Amino acid sequence: MGAGHGHGHSSLGPLPRHLRMVVALVVGPLVLATVVGLALLWPDGDLELAGPGTDVERGTAEVRSVVTCDLGEGCQQAEVELLSGPGAPGEALALLPFGENAPDVQAGDRIVVSFTERAPAGEQYVFQDFDRGPPLLTLLVLFAVGVLALSRWRGIGALASLAYSLVLIAVFTLPAIMEGSPPLAVAVVTAAAIMLVTLYLSHGFDVRSTVAMLGTLVSLLVIGGVGWVFTEVGHFTGLVDEGSQYISGIAAQVDLRGLLLAGLVIGALGVLDDVTVTQTWAVWELADVDPEASARSLFARAMRIGRSHAASTVNTLVLAYVGATLPLMLVFSALELPFGIAVSQEVVAQEVVRGLVGGLGILAAVPVTTAIAALVAGRLVRERSAGAGPSRRASHRA
Repeated sequence: MGAGHGHGHSSLGPLPRHLRMVVALVVGPLVLATVVGLALLWPDGDLELAGPGTDVERGTAEVRSVVTCDLGEGCQQAEVELLSGPGAPGEALALLPFGENAPDVQAGDRIVVSFTERAPAGEQYVFQDFDRGPPLLTLLVLFAVGVLALSRWRGIGALASLAYSLVLIAVFTLPAIMEGSPPLAVAVVTAAAIMLVTLYLSHGFDVRSTVAMLGTLVSLLVIGGVGWVFTEVGHFTGLVDEGSQYISGIAAQVDLRGLLLAGLVIGALGVLDDVTVTQTWAVWELADVDPEASARSLFARAMRIGRSHAASTVNTLVLAYVGATLPLMLVFSALELPFGIAVSQEVVAQEVVRGLVGGLGILAAVPVTTAIAALVAGRLVRERSAGAGPSRRASHRA
């Protein structure tokens, strides 16, 4: 693994054979444990849900016209052409919401409709939301073009990594949790499977990616452990929003407290990737420009970079979680709740825990990754110097 050359070739060269063996001994068990975890936790696909809304099918439609109906004052229906889902292709009448804050549906709009077979005639199809697929697809294409324009061939690996991560979450993580597997275990296996593939795809098959992966793994263990402690001490239930409450009604086997931890681990993975990769590459660049540097010197200088990076990243992470609760904080402000009471409400407190625990993971990632990278890069510097001979070492000093 560590012997390959990835994007951004390093003048330190490939790993010597004995160091490749060490890397294999470290990474091999992680790969094996991940594969075993995927095999043990992989969903069998026979989950049956029962509860409100589980008998509803959904599809997309295009509005042809909007007409009044006789179900009540202000009632409206849309004559729609069904594009996907039950009854497609075909035409139907879809009941529209009405009232002061009802959405404004017009001819030509693409909408999502729900279909309930047992509903009375004329009420089987109901407007659920606008179909935002086309604009989202356009935005996705712009994003992909931007990534490729900036990162070129490396961007292809980054996009492939993103697609792989989303597919893994869709086919493994979500179904496994829904079938009652421990969410934290599922999240750890998911994070390991994502990490093993995406770091190498995005950053190349070389020792730097392996170092970044090890730093990420240690940080995820810190996040999972600290998160578990504080969700227990804080008496978190996981029943904080409509989604969690709905899941508890239709799938009682789901551990909602574990779901909170799972989201914390997976949510922090992307930020940790950024931190660990940056620190590893910083150490390599320092070793490239100073072939005489020791591991201690590389660590000290890279930590100066890491401290600034960690401070900005922690701030970014915490503000992202604060932004997620901003509408709710406005409600608490309108009710004039004291700040301490508002923050202690579970729906806010869980975001606080996510932000702070994720921040602790980042703070752990910087020194751990830097130390591993400095040890490996320092060893490579010594190996290179030993093989260069006196004349080449003298030319470096000159």
